Amino acid sequence: MPIDSTAPLTFGMLLFDEVEVLDMGGPFEVFSTAGRLARTADDRPLLRVVTVAAGDRPVRARGGLGILADHTLDEDPPFDVLVIPGGVTTAVEADREVIDWLARRRETSALTFSICTGAFLLAATGALDGRPATTHWEDQEELARRWPGIRVRTDVRWVDDGDIVTSAGISAGIDASLHLVGRLLGERLARRTARQMEYTWTPESTAAGAGRP
Repeated sequence: MPIDSTAPLTFGMLLFDEVEVLDMGGPFEVFSTAGRLARTADDRPLLRVVTVAAGDRPVRARGGLGILADHTLDEDPPFDVLVIPGGVTTAVEADREVIDWLARRRETSALTFSICTGAFLLAATGALDGRPATTHWEDQEELARRWPGIRVRTDVRWVDDGDIVTSAGISAGIDASLHLVGRLLGERLARRTARQMEYTWTPESTAAGAGRP
């Protein structure tokens, strides 16, 4: 499913109990800020984010932050890019309904992006078998042990493997989000977004994490 860079682009982000606040909030801020800066001809945001959770109660992020998602899995909203943040993923990995939903929505999305231990949820769908990927440095060994078919990269902040992008934790997820804005809508918008956020982003120094190894 190709992405039309002139039409509004929707990012669908999974939320779950014990999601890492900045694994979720960092990419959310990048994409929503880019959407404020880039508008369609009829003045709609060119990027927007919708959040999805298993049920209709607020999820409890790490540290106790309560968040009510925009949609439930049953509502199954349309979006172009699937975003899977990290956190404590053990319970979610065991939730067949969520994993099956991720597997299906990955197939219908133009691009899938995981941050930190979100890679474990993506791995549970089988999507990373035989592919390069990365995650938080503390969890790389476990990812490789549990899914030996994944070519785990330990030397990069993110891996861009075409229709799947994986990143390490928190700040690496923000860097990778800016990389995606640049890839989809141009580096100029990515730089404007970083400046608006007062975030130091140097794509030349982080680009080693991009591309097929």
